[in-house]
Amino acid sequence: MAATLIAIKYEEGCLKILDQLLLPQSFIYVDIKDTADAWNAIKDMKVRGAPAIAIVGCLGLVLELKTHLHNFSTVASVCNFITNKLEYLVTARPTAVNMKEAACRLSMLVKVMSSQEDVTVDQLVEKFTAEVKEMLEKDVSDNKSIGKHGADVILERSNDKPVSVLTHCNTGSLATAGYGTALADRVVANGDTANKIGTYQLAIVAKYHGVPFYVAAPSTSCDMDLPNGDNIVIEERSHKEMTRIKDVVIAPEGINCWNPAFDVTPADLITGGIITEYGVFSPTELKNKLYTMASKEKKRKTEG
Repeated sequence: MAATLIAIKYEEGCLKILDQLLLPQSFIYVDIKDTADAWNAIKDMKVRGAPAIAIVGCLGLVLELKTHLHNFSTVASVCNFITNKLEYLVTARPTAVNMKEAACRLSMLVKVMSSQEDVTVDQLVEKFTAEVKEMLEKDVSDNKSIGKHGADVILERSNDKPVSVLTHCNTGSLATAGYGTALADRVVANGDTANKIGTYQLAIVAKYHGVPFYVAAPSTSCDMDLPNGDNIVIEERSHKEMTRIKDVVIAPEGINCWNPAFDVTPADLITGGIITEYGVFSPTELKNKLYTMASKEKKRKTEG
């Protein structure tokens, strides 16, 4: 079996990512030292995959915090620094929701902590760092759960017949913290799903031919604040990504191209279900199921 490609390498004080712009000719890791490095790596697509984007962005901020820790004299100053940097990271790529989810969750964490009288700068930074590191571990465990839930449901529905699974945007571990593959970039409240361009047309073909169509996504990619896919901002990339390959021009100079990075698949085309780390749900039940699961998870952490 071929060795798994590791897209993100993190050790205390050191973050390296595999520069995916250079694949497959070269396997080169580049250093991410701060938020600016992380933002550029995300924007330029050196790192890809919605969960991986959030992890790299937040780890870049962790390293920047450690470097500049001596500059923070008050808890309020470090809280403002973290929330501003998180907002900045969200702007790198607007469609994938994981960075936004992480920014909202972590901003709330530091704001709540900063309101407590006895909290120190060091304590706030350490708590923030611990939460970000947990994202690495959770990505792996979530992907394993998604794989198991998806396999169980597909095999159960196959009636003991052989099954073939066609994937779209299957990058393997390159889009993760070390296990799994690329997952949907944003699922909204009604089940409409933004994913890599080309997903919509495959969903249409699958429905026409009676082939179940599934979406795999962790709960962090589920944006229950948006009612439907009409509200999803679709990132548009440079025309050079279509007219050049490794700086070699393959189209007439000056030609204009529309290059959306994602399309939106309507919920009624997702006939198999949406596979999450909590189970497989139909688009119509997703919102309530995730709310129930999140409530149980919050209760478990509180009691634990």
